[in-house]
Amino acid sequence: MSDAKFLTVAEVAAMMRVSKMTVYRLVHNGDLPAVRVGRSFRVVEEDVNEYLRKSFYSAG
Repeated sequence: MSDAKFLTVAEVAAMMRVSKMTVYRLVHNGDLPAVRVGRSFRVVEEDVNEYLRKSFYSAG
């Protein structure tokens, strides 16, 4: 866990190309694991990648 890269909600939103509110919704619904640091959330980069992998589907 010491080599894990933690991202802010704004960084996750930019990475996923969604709004910060969408990221907060994913965190609060339990779809995206996060840790609370003070009054803000941090998300492990690998958890974001895993969420995107699971959410991907072929439109063809």
